Amino acid sequence: MDGATPDPGAAAPGVAGVERLVPPREQPPGLLAALCGLVSELPGLVSDRVHLLSLELKRASRALAQMLALVVAAAVLSVTAWFALWAALAAAAIEAGVPWGWVAASVLAFNVGVAALAVRLALKQARLLTLPATVRSLTVAPSRGEAATTGPAAASAPLTGTAAPQPGATP
Repeated sequence: MDGATPDPGAAAPGVAGVERLVPPREQPPGLLAALCGLVSELPGLVSDRVHLLSLELKRASRALAQMLALVVAAAVLSVTAWFALWAALAAAAIEAGVPWGWVAASVLAFNVGVAALAVRLALKQARLLTLPATVRSLTVAPSRGEAATTGPAAASAPLTGTAAPQPGATP
């Protein structure tokens, strides 16, 4: 009957001489069978993860586009407010008797000075775009014998047999 074997020690309650059927025990799968099962499931797992990544990237790109649009709108409104502020300050100074030429020159000088400071600070931050700490942590330092023949300086050196000096290297 269905491959089940009778269990002679277990009688059905209340029925004498009737044996209960016990299903055969399944053998646990071996390591090879487990690996085969894992390999057969892998494409589905990867496919699901890639689909999730695709959906999240679409949502993230929409959010980024919306953020950029909001930043542009905020910048336009900020510039408008900045113009209104300086127009009001200039009008007040002219009302106070300051010649309009001096008012215009002082507004221009202040704005050019602040813009120059902003550009200077931005250029100071630009070096961080090269990810210097990550590059240092991922770069393998060459040994002394290899220092003259490998690295970025050697790749850009002319093919005359001499390598360009590396920054920080002692001659």
